[in-house]
Amino acid sequence: MKTVVVTGYKPMEIGIFKANDHKIEFVKETIRKRLLAYMEEGLEWVIHSGQMGVELWTAEVVLDLKEEGYNIRLGILPPFENQQERWPEDLQQVYEEVTMLADFFRPLYQKGYDGPYQFRARDQFLVEHSDGCLVLYDEDTKGSPDYFLKTAEKYKETKDYQILYITPLDLEETVEERRMSDPDYWNQ
Repeated sequence: MKTVVVTGYKPMEIGIFKANDHKIEFVKETIRKRLLAYMEEGLEWVIHSGQMGVELWTAEVVLDLKEEGYNIRLGILPPFENQQERWPEDLQQVYEEVTMLADFFRPLYQKGYDGPYQFRARDQFLVEHSDGCLVLYDEDTKGSPDYFLKTAEKYKETKDYQILYITPLDLEETVEERRMSDPDYWNQ
């Protein structure tokens, strides 16, 4: 895979309501581990639409990796201009920062929100311009990733396309690894 779409839930869909929630670090660490593994296999680009939640956290992870000297690029392709204008102010600031630092940024429609067709077009565009996707998803918790996954699954019917997941079990594994790496854990 040279290009992967990373997407998943919005913060409120997974019970995250504050920017400093410690659960975000576990999500980001899990994404980081996956991206590093894919980079060893030739990953060059991470793309997404810049949605709040998994996508913005992924952008932060990719920018951190770039700062550490890894050769990875970030592309952000929102469905329309100013998608962040109704978001909480702290998320708007994160969005502005990551879009300025991204290697590529361009809204698919050069206008504001006009209808749901823009989201469908976004999903189709991202799938057609990637080799696969990594989706933070729990089959028991329906939410915004469902729409993207339907597009990806339909595309996979006729094309070679990888659909990869980060599951709640993967997140629990990251939490457990972090706990076990804490020296105090072993002194109890």
